[in-house]
Formats: sequence, C-alpha cells, structure tokens
Amino acid sequence: MNPEAKLAELGLTLPTPPAAAGSYVPTVRTGNLLYCAGTICLLNGQMTHVGQVGKEQTIETAKKAAEVCALNTLANIKAAVGSLDQVTRIVFVSGFVNAIDGFTDSPAVINGASDLFVKVFGDAGKHARAAVAVNGLPRGTTVEVQVVAEVKA
Repeated sequence: MNPEAKLAELGLTLPTPPAAAGSYVPTVRTGNLLYCAGTICLLNGQMTHVGQVGKEQTIETAKKAAEVCALNTLANIKAAVGSLDQVTRIVFVSGFVNAIDGFTDSPAVINGASDLFVKVFGDAGKHARAAVAVNGLPRGTTVEVQVVAEVKA
C-alpha cells in the first residue's frame, strides 16, 4: 500500500504544506537526502497545541501534537518531491518538547511522530532519533519536529 493510501486508511489527511516562518526554506535536497525544517503544531493556520508538557499539556496530548508535526513534515516532503511514494526511508527525527523543568519523558512524546512514520512507511519509517525537552518553542508550540528523509533519485 502506498504511503498516501495508508494515511487515508488511518483517517488522516495531509494538511496544506506550512509556509516558512523566517529566512529559510521548508526543505533542502542534497543527493538523495531531503532535510526538512522544523515543523510545529500548526494546522489550517491555527495552533493545535500550545504550552508546556507538565503544565498546560499532558504526555498524551503532546503525542498528538507530535503527530500533527509529523503530518506537516509529510506535507512538506510531498510538496518537495511530488509524492510520498518517493520516500525510501525516514533516516532521522529530531524532536523538541516544550516542557517544565526536569521533564524526562520527551521520548514518549516524540513517539507520536515516530509511530506515525512507521505506520505510514513500515520498516522504512524506522529511524534514528533525538528527543529533547526545552523551555520554549516558536509560537508557544508544544512540539517541534525535524526530519531527514531519503528519497528516490
């Protein structure tokens, strides 16, 4: 099953690719690697999750925020290469979690993005990863995700 059909089977649709919010581009391709800029929890121009995990957000709501970030990343990938069928592997995911001091469950939050990539791409969605708690992210977003994907030549 192709990745976009898999998304539909999961009841998910790709959002409009989010525009860059500064002096950068959403993706940069070098060879077969596509570097994706960080995406936040923005859907149809509205923030879906704001605030810190352990204060305004829970681990479960933050996992949903990570999934929104992953969907935005997939939208940027599709915009860059034309189809998610062009993805041969999700190589690396960096996840940043806006959290209270001492928060140690960032990996559980970023699983929201990682799990989606595996559901959509199967074994090709398994990736190396970093999951880091921070004390603030752009626009107060709860999660930000960056991805490196391998794409067909």
